[in-house]
Parts: sequence; structure tokens; C-alpha cells
Amino acid sequence: MIVGVPKEIKNNESRVGMTPAGVFELVRSNHTVYVQSNAGVGSGFTNEDYQQVGAVILDTIGQVYAMSEMIVKVKEPIKEEYTLVQEGQIVFTYFHFASSEALTKAMIKSKAICIAYETVEDEDGTLPLLTPMSEVAGRMAIQQGAKYLEKPVKGKGVLLGGVPGVAPGKVLVLGAGVVGIQAAKMAAGLGAHVTILDIDMKRLRYVNDVMPPHVVTEFSNEFNIRKHIKTHDLIIGGVLLKGAKAPNLITRDMLKEMHPGTVIVDVAVDQGGCVETTRPTTHEDPTYIIEDVVHYTVANMPGAVPYTSTMALTNVTLPYVLALAKDGWEVASSKNEALQKGLNIVNGGVVYKEIIEAFGWQSSMV
Repeated sequence: MIVGVPKEIKNNESRVGMTPAGVFELVRSNHTVYVQSNAGVGSGFTNEDYQQVGAVILDTIGQVYAMSEMIVKVKEPIKEEYTLVQEGQIVFTYFHFASSEALTKAMIKSKAICIAYETVEDEDGTLPLLTPMSEVAGRMAIQQGAKYLEKPVKGKGVLLGGVPGVAPGKVLVLGAGVVGIQAAKMAAGLGAHVTILDIDMKRLRYVNDVMPPHVVTEFSNEFNIRKHIKTHDLIIGGVLLKGAKAPNLITRDMLKEMHPGTVIVDVAVDQGGCVETTRPTTHEDPTYIIEDVVHYTVANMPGAVPYTSTMALTNVTLPYVLALAKDGWEVASSKNEALQKGLNIVNGGVVYKEIIEAFGWQSSMV
């Protein structure tokens, strides 16, 4: 199969869809790999790195799309790429369709085979291709949140870990999934007091077992959320509904109950956000303030640490890329139930029901 790796063109996105090591495995299996010139530079990989393992370097993104049977990338195609996607072409990437009706309609129109990293699902319900980026984003959420709690950037002026004689900051984590647990781990490591909420008692029991005593668990409901937002300094939104839009657990009116300078980091922004006032931002302009509450809602947080993120992503995507390249999407997905769940749009029709439900459509064809 001919596999294409284009350069990401989303604002401040420096990750790349495949490392040279991944390209090496494809070439060794007799596949052809086209990599756009300088696609890997942001992640620390040069054109020569790719050429040495057998990739062919192409000058433009248009050439990569035009000459490839499968596109492997990181972020969803943006508007400038919509017309480059071809009928019958496999596009394997993070799509997060439920948060963008325009993207969904564009991919339906393209009649491509859209396989979303974020909905590939193992038998135990875990999301193997989302997990590493959730781990990065969860850890980064505390790193960024701690920074934006500083007064010069309109935060409360709180040091999360505190100092002798001064109580540490308080972190509220919504969701005890991968993002939530990684965020709690980092916050606890800094010495902050952490409260983590979830509706899954199994997850809360797990957190209670593995975290230190200054990480406490509570059942998630509106009463408890309203109670804690009044006293916590940093709020992490880590809620995920597989392939669907995230629920608004914090509404606009709740912001008035927060102390001025409170920071919200909504990691669920890719799925619409779990805070009503969330809107996607970029690394170039990452925050905005509503009701004196600082919102950090960058839609591609792991893009700020592209070397780590690209390495972690290729580690998990490569086996699926190899299977798709070897057998094609129909045979590969029939052999692998996890991959089959990654199918979102096929030949102009939506095959993932949560997307249809997200937009209130009556049909899979628009």
C-alpha cells in the first residue's frame, strides 16, 4: 500500500503522524511511504531521518494526499485539507467528529474511509490509541494550570504545592479516567490537595487504592461540583464519552460561584468540552477570561511537547497502520474488532451512531 504522512497544518501543531521507526517497519513490509518535506521537524525528525529508512520525501501536502492510498496523521483535516481527501482513501487520525459538524459533513462528502484513533476500542473498553495522548494531556493540565494560577497571567496567585506554614493549593478533577488519574498524580506530586469526582465507583475505588491520602474521592453530581468549585483553585475537566460530545458539568452560571482567578483546564475541549463556556483555543493564544475565571482550552495540548507525544502515539498506532496497509480497511477491520470500532465514516455514510446522535440527525447520510 502507498502510505502518506503529511505535515500537520493546524495552529502550532508540531507532532507528526509517524516516526522514522514506524516508517522503517512499513518499508520493511514492502509498503511505499511518502512523507511531506519537513513534516517531522517539529518533533525532532529531519527529512534525512525519513529518507534513511526508505521514505520518499514530497514537497507539498497536495502531492502526499494525491499519491497516497492511506493518510496517517495526528489531527483532523482542517478546512484547507477538506478538498485534498479523496474518495476511497483511508484517513487514519484523531477526528473527534462529534465536536465539528462542518468536518463531519466534509468527510461525508469526500467519501473517504475515516478511521478515528479515539474510537478504536479494546474488549475491556479501553481506548488504546487515545490513552497515550490522554496521559500527556492529563499531566500537562497540571503543568499549565499551575502556571496560569500565577498573578501576572490573571490567576489567583496560588502556588499549588504551598510552602511550610501555608496550605497547598486545591485541585478539583472531574473524571477518574486516564486524563483525571494522570492529572491527580501530577498534582499530588506537587503537594496539592486533590479532589477527584466520577460517577463510576469502581474507578473511585481504584483511585482511592493507588493515590496518596491527600487525593480524596467523591461521587460526581451537581451538588458536589457546586460545593467544590467555590473552594478549589484549579479545575481539570477530564470527562470523556466515547465518540460523543462531552456533557456540560460546569455551566456558565457556576462561574459566578468561583473565586476570581480560579483556573479551568478543560481537556475535554476536543469533544466539545465539559464546561459550558469552553471554546477551542491555540498554543498561540491559549487562555481567555469569563467572570474572572481563567479558561485554558487548547484543543491540541500534547502538540506542545511533540517529541514525547509523537513517540508515544506511533508506539500504539503502528500495529494498526501495518494491518491496514497489509490487508486494506475491510479485511483488517473484520479481523480486528477494536479497529472496526474505529470506523466512523465509510464511503459517504456515518457508521458510528454517537456522531449521528451528537448532531440530532435522522440519517447517517447528509
